[in-house]
Amino acid sequence: MPSPVAAVAAAPSHIALAHFEARLSFEADCWDTHAALAKGATDFVLLDVRSPDLYAAGHVPGAINLPHGKITARKMAEWPAGTLFVTYCAGPHCNGANKAAVRLARLGLPVKEMIGGVTGWLDEGFTLAPGTEPGDVRGIEG
Repeated sequence: MPSPVAAVAAAPSHIALAHFEARLSFEADCWDTHAALAKGATDFVLLDVRSPDLYAAGHVPGAINLPHGKITARKMAEWPAGTLFVTYCAGPHCNGANKAAVRLARLGLPVKEMIGGVTGWLDEGFTLAPGTEPGDVRGIEG
């Protein structure tokens, strides 16, 4: 009798390849995001989609606060067309990043989710920044 792991056969390699490659087009992990930010990457915008209070209590350094419910075409027009957005929320127990990704995709914008959110960021040993980023008013205004 096979183990619970082997009871369902693995997908054929070509199907597994398509699946795992596709996942990378939807997700960024905390480690890669940290490394990119540390090198000064400007090819994506990191959005903390939690409330302004949670953001001010601690957020990924360099993230902009834009609660998922405030993502609108008008607000997103502040960035050049084709800007890649990476969303995150509290962690795996929160679906705010997913809600934000849906809103961004509905607006026709490129989007990925930073898997793990704040919980994943802290699990990797990275620190959070308190307060707001310079010029960060997107999550505060109506």
